[in-house]
Amino acid sequence: MKQIETYHHKKILVLGLAKSGVTAAALLHKLGAFVTVNDKKPLSENPEAQGLLEEGIKVICGEHPVELLEEGFELIVKNPGIPYSNPMIVGAFEKGIPVITEVELAYEISESPFIAITGTNGKTTTTTLIHEMLNSGEKHPLIAGNIGKVASGVAEHATNENTIVIELSSFQLMGINTFNPKIAIITNLYDAHLDYHGTKKEYIDAKANITKNQTSAEFLIVNSEQQEVMEIARNSNATIVPFSTKQVLNEGAYVLDGWICFNGEKVMQISEIVLPGTHNLENILSAMAAAKLSGVENYAIQEVLRSFTGVKHRLQFVTEKDGRKFYNDSKATNILATVNALAAFQQPVILLAGGLDRGNEFDELIPYLKNVKALITFGQTAPKIERVGRDVGIKMIERVDNVEKAVPVAFQHSEPGDVILLSPACASWDQFKTFEVRGDIFIEAVHKLK
Repeated sequence: MKQIETYHHKKILVLGLAKSGVTAAALLHKLGAFVTVNDKKPLSENPEAQGLLEEGIKVICGEHPVELLEEGFELIVKNPGIPYSNPMIVGAFEKGIPVITEVELAYEISESPFIAITGTNGKTTTTTLIHEMLNSGEKHPLIAGNIGKVASGVAEHATNENTIVIELSSFQLMGINTFNPKIAIITNLYDAHLDYHGTKKEYIDAKANITKNQTSAEFLIVNSEQQEVMEIARNSNATIVPFSTKQVLNEGAYVLDGWICFNGEKVMQISEIVLPGTHNLENILSAMAAAKLSGVENYAIQEVLRSFTGVKHRLQFVTEKDGRKFYNDSKATNILATVNALAAFQQPVILLAGGLDRGNEFDELIPYLKNVKALITFGQTAPKIERVGRDVGIKMIERVDNVEKAVPVAFQHSEPGDVILLSPACASWDQFKTFEVRGDIFIEAVHKLK
């Protein structure tokens, strides 16, 4: 870790805890800052805050008091989930107090270069693939960010022999100033998180921050099939590396005669890749491009793609039982992700779907429901998804209370050769804390089947 003096004796407010806030607060304390932590959860129910208190860090819990901003803070490190409409953040901007996320802090202390991945879908799979490819190629990667490992905690222990492969959300990218990855990737851009950002433009602008500090010495890997992604590329100073599953490109990553290729070189036959789905081919191409730019040899890329079956909760194969294959795609928190999951299968599908109602309809699913023989719904959006199912003529539609109850019902309506697929097309927050909890309950219910 770089022993920076940037925060020495500075008065800093860490707003919101969770893992990132706890790590950032402890790190800033080590860097000599005068740290105050403010979290909405009461102290008695907040073991993380209690731990920071024992380290000598000032802790204020139970509410976000706006008057706290009168204490002369020079910087706020914000939990990514706290919206910019929060009165504390609005007040900070009015007072001219800078607001960052801990990703910026991670970059400032890191001795390692970063490979950063963002986009609407495919981030976690792409991040994991790159990490595995670099690891197979003996490049000493570390994985961080929105994938579950706090970036500043990883950076604290990284050296110049490592590369940090980091998944970044739009929430995290809104809070950077100097962050500059050696390689950046934008997988794709669709409508998402508009309840947080307000408009699609603000969402895209947040994603574009991944390249705002790049120069021609750095690389931006982009989906050449998407106009909005290419617009970001046109405004970037980075060296652009496109990828495409549909066009043969003069440079970049693409498909030709059943091979994945990079800059005119055939790297591997698609028939040898075990990860299913056209959308995953996009993830593979972008990951391959990052690996090749990092000096990874073809054999290491091939080794990963012959064995990588997917990330947990992302079109994850769970098991086969009595001729039925079960897939956990709980990370499908939007319609596009479910479209991609449905497109990955040619056999009959029993689809389990539903969740948080964000106000949208589900008609975009209609062209992709042709192989769905039964629809099991749950959550707030169950009536909307059922309406779409009836519109396409699905005869077996049944509503249940939750994912756990959906599994035996789906099994009851299935036959050998069918796929039973959890791909909700919705966020999980109406019934579950996270999509991971939803996916774990699905997996447990599958294994309980008799």
